[in-house]
Amino acid sequence: MLINHIVLKGLVEEILIAGGSDMPEAEIVADHLVLANLSGHDSHGVGMIPNYVRNLKAKVLHPNQHVERLRQDGSILVFDGKAGYGQVIAREAMNEAIDVARDTGLALTALRNAHHIGRVGTYGEQCADAGLVSLHFVNVTGHKPYVAPHRGSDGRFGTNPICIALPDTTDEPRIILDFATSKVALGKVRVANNSGLKMPEGLLLDSDGNPTTDPAVMWEDKPGALLPIAEHKGYGLALMCELLSGAIGGGGTLQPKNTRDTRIINNMLSILIDPSRLTDPSFIASEMKAMCDYARQSPPREGYGNVLVPGDPERQFREERMANGIVIDDETWRQFVEAAAELGVTVA
Repeated sequence: MLINHIVLKGLVEEILIAGGSDMPEAEIVADHLVLANLSGHDSHGVGMIPNYVRNLKAKVLHPNQHVERLRQDGSILVFDGKAGYGQVIAREAMNEAIDVARDTGLALTALRNAHHIGRVGTYGEQCADAGLVSLHFVNVTGHKPYVAPHRGSDGRFGTNPICIALPDTTDEPRIILDFATSKVALGKVRVANNSGLKMPEGLLLDSDGNPTTDPAVMWEDKPGALLPIAEHKGYGLALMCELLSGAIGGGGTLQPKNTRDTRIINNMLSILIDPSRLTDPSFIASEMKAMCDYARQSPPREGYGNVLVPGDPERQFREERMANGIVIDDETWRQFVEAAAELGVTVA
């Protein structure tokens, strides 16, 4: 399938409304999912709709919820998402945190119990567009673990993403570093499996802990596991995401005494900083421009394109896909259409 992003957004909105969302919620969630596809992150795009429909039917995803502020202590904020659509919940939490950071120069937020918040870079972009630096640490609970610890052979973590975002300056667009602490996001393995493709070597273990390139192992009764980035370093980052967002932030970790079914619950610990409180904005702008140019001007190695900085790939994907359409593999589209039909929506 090659589909225009505006058409796709309209289809997603129709499905979400059929699932009980009001129009404002449907627009926010649809915008988020389609923007993920436009940005080249199909793992976090409209392919998530079947999961959402499954969790709506299981009544573990609750439409039309809004973030609840549980506590504010100066610049520290604690929120509960009430298992509502995370794209709405996390956005609302960040809006409150942005107001605090603009007022005090700094905000620390703990968000608990939000259903899947999607591409975490979205919230980095939200903060960057408000002129703020932000750091986000996320864990996921509610379902099976999929990422092995370093030296381990089975899943003990979620993909536990980290995002660090810097606002744009007069000469350099915003910088958004957003990555899973696993070598690959689970959604990218799903896309490969749906497309009938093998994964590159060194990313997956089968259910016996042996290396494999077969993405189907992640959906077996006894699933395989993803490997962490950078061996012990990625494992350490994954553990810290688990403890910062799940233990320190109060949302719970993926340890086995906590609920596991089909739900996708995210907890996020975020730090927002007003950079103008630290140094002169003109100095920041000149240093960002000089450093990013210095990195980009490194002669590329054989087989690689030009050096990019975080945020460049997403900008390139958005330009190309907005002009030419979003590619969706046949199996992902079949699942999307089937999920729509479960809610009484016919997709031609």
